[in-house]
Amino acid sequence: MEIKTAERIKELRDKKGIKQIELAQHLSVSRTSVNAWEMGLSVPSLDRLIIIAQYFHVSLDYLVGMTDSQEIDVSHLDSEELELIHRLLNYFDSKH
Repeated sequence: MEIKTAERIKELRDKKGIKQIELAQHLSVSRTSVNAWEMGLSVPSLDRLIIIAQYFHVSLDYLVGMTDSQEIDVSHLDSEELELIHRLLNYFDSKH
């Protein structure tokens, strides 16, 4: 699982076009921590994994390699709940 997490963090960071230092600053960690995660030398804490998943708009399951789908199933949500999710995503996007 650690290798998948390492690959996913690097892949998502590259896809977003940000440097390790930018991700580190967002997470309030050092660039060397991000580098160690991407190399599979260490694994972020659960709190950090959650923040990383939110930052990249992926599920925690995807981030840790439990699924290959980046999408989160929202088919069971009503329109009010979907609107709340859209507002949350817009909020997170505005912070970056």
